[in-house]
Amino acid sequence: MDTESLDPLETLIAERACERLVVEFVRRLDLGEPGDVAELFTPDGVWEWAEGDRRIEGREALRGYFGGRPADRLSRRLCTNILVTLTSASTATASTCFTTYRVDGHRGGMLPPRLPVQVGRYEDTLRKVDGRWLLAARALFLDFGGPTERLEPAAHPRPGDARREG
Repeated sequence: MDTESLDPLETLIAERACERLVVEFVRRLDLGEPGDVAELFTPDGVWEWAEGDRRIEGREALRGYFGGRPADRLSRRLCTNILVTLTSASTATASTCFTTYRVDGHRGGMLPPRLPVQVGRYEDTLRKVDGRWLLAARALFLDFGGPTERLEPAAHPRPGDARREG
C-alpha cells in the first residue's frame, strides 16, 4: 500500500499512537509494573539487543524477562527524537534515542546525581492489531553502556535513619 494514499489525519493519529506506545513502554518499565511491558508487544513480539545473544520472543517470555528485574531497582529513561514512519495503514517503524539512569539497592528517597548507564536507540517495528498499535519487534542499540551500580545500605540511609547532631 502506498502511504501517500492514506488520509493525512489518519496518518497523524497513527503516528501519535505509535509515539505514545514508545513513551508508555518506558513509563511502565520505570514507574509501573515492569512485567506489564509485555502487553505492549504483539503475542509473537520480539525484544533483542543488536550485540550479543539476548533475544526474547513472545509475550510470556517478555513478561518473565521484564518482570524479573530486581525489586530494589530504580530506573529512569529519557526518550527523545522519536521518529515514526508509517509503512502502511497497519504497520510502522520508529527510531528513538534514549538515556537510562539506573541503580539497584534503592531504598527510597532522592539520590545524588549519577552518570547514565546507557545511551543508545531503539529501532521498532510496530503493527496495528485489533485497532491497537503494538510493538512487533524492538532492537536496542547501545552507543554507551556500563554496569548497574548497587547501592550500599550505609551509603543510602532511609529518611529518619540519620542521627541528630546536638
